[in-house]
Amino acid sequence: MKYFFIALFFLSTLGFISCDTKDDEKYADYIVAKPLTISKEDFKNGVTVLPPKFIEESGKIYAYESFIFINDTYQGVHVIDNKDPKNPKRIAYIKIPGNVDISVKGNYLFADSLSDLVVIDFSNLANIHVVNRLEGVLRNNGVWPVADFYEYDDIDYENEIVLGWETVSEPRLISEYEERFSSGGEIFDMVSNNAAVGQGGSLARFKIVNDYLYAVDSHTINVFDISNLENPKDLEDVYAGFDIETIFNRNQYLFLGSKSGMYIYDISSPSTPQFVSEFQHGTACDPVVVDDKYAYVTLRGGNSCGATESGLFVIDIQDIKNPILLKSYAMEEPYGLGLKDNLIFVCEGKAGLKVYDKTDVENLEALNHFENIVTFDVIPLENSLLMIGDGVLYQYQYQERSIALLSTLSL
Repeated sequence: MKYFFIALFFLSTLGFISCDTKDDEKYADYIVAKPLTISKEDFKNGVTVLPPKFIEESGKIYAYESFIFINDTYQGVHVIDNKDPKNPKRIAYIKIPGNVDISVKGNYLFADSLSDLVVIDFSNLANIHVVNRLEGVLRNNGVWPVADFYEYDDIDYENEIVLGWETVSEPRLISEYEERFSSGGEIFDMVSNNAAVGQGGSLARFKIVNDYLYAVDSHTINVFDISNLENPKDLEDVYAGFDIETIFNRNQYLFLGSKSGMYIYDISSPSTPQFVSEFQHGTACDPVVVDDKYAYVTLRGGNSCGATESGLFVIDIQDIKNPILLKSYAMEEPYGLGLKDNLIFVCEGKAGLKVYDKTDVENLEALNHFENIVTFDVIPLENSLLMIGDGVLYQYQYQERSIALLSTLSL
C-alpha cells in the first residue's frame, strides 16, 4: 500500500509539471513599452532648477564655453562646470519634463519639452530661470520606442501627458502577439548678433545658425527666428522627408540624417531652407558630419532601424547637387561620430571608441581603439574631445595623430 501511494503521488506531480510545461509553451518573451507619465499641471510648471544629482539615463551632450550640458533622457539637463577639463564638476540640474535636445546662444538655453520650446536664461547661475515657453511649436516631437506591446490603454489623457517610454522584457501570450499584428495592429514610428553659440554632437536634432534655430522632427525642419533671444518667433515649417533623426550644419547647408538617407538643404535664405539634393541608402540609423569635401555617415544595423549590417559611409559632396558614395567601411555598432582636422572619431557602442586618420578618405588608417567602454556620441572641441558613454563623461586631449584620456566623470 505504501508503494501505491508513492506511485500515485509521483504520477500526480508529473501531471502538474506536464500541465505547467504545456502552459509555458503558450508564452514567449516580448519587449513591452510602458509609458512614463506626468500630470498636465506638473508638466506645465515642471521646469525647475535643482541641486546636482546622479543621472538616470544619459542622453545627448552639448558644449558651450566652459559648460557641458548632458541630457537625462525625457527628464532634464545636467550642467557641468568644465573650466578645468581635468576636474569637471556638476553644478546644477535643470528639470525639463520631456526633454531630449538643447541648443545654446548667448547664455540662453533652448530646450524641447515634448512639443513645447522652452527658453531658459542661465547668465546668472544663482538664478537660472525660464523666460519664455512656446507651446505646441515642435510637431511630431514624441519618440516612440520599437516594442512588441505598448501599454497605453490606461493613460488618463484628460489629466496626464506621456513624457517618454521605458522598455522591459516580459512573457506574453504568443497568440496575443500574433493576433495584434496579423490583424494590422498599431505600430508606431514616430542680421546676426554676435552672441556665442554652443556645439552639439552628431546625434543632435537642434542646430543654431546665426539668428535661427533649426529643430528637426521625423518629417519637418521647424524654423525659429531667435534674433531676440528671449522671444523666438515660430516661422513656417519646412517638410523635409521621412524618419529624420539628426541635423548638422556646414557653411550655407544643413545636412539631415534620416533612416533612409541624407538630405541637403540650402539656408542662404535662412528663414526658408531649400532642398538641394539627397543621398539614399538602405534603412538604418544615420547621423552625419561633414567637412569641406565629404560627408561621413554611420549606419547602425541589427536593430529597429532596419539594416542588417553596420558601416561608415564616405560621401563625396564636392558637387553638392549630386552626392556620390565614395567608400564604405564595415563597423560593429556605430552611433555618433565627429571630425577634428584629419581625425575621425566613431562611437561604436559597446565596442568602444575608434580613431581614424582621414588624410586619404579612401584608405582610412586606424590609429586607436579604446575598448571596454560604452560610447554614444562625441563633440570635438578646439582643445579637447568630449564623449558621452553609459553614464560616464570622458574627455580626451589631442595628440599629434591620436588622443589620450584626460578625465572621466561618473554621472
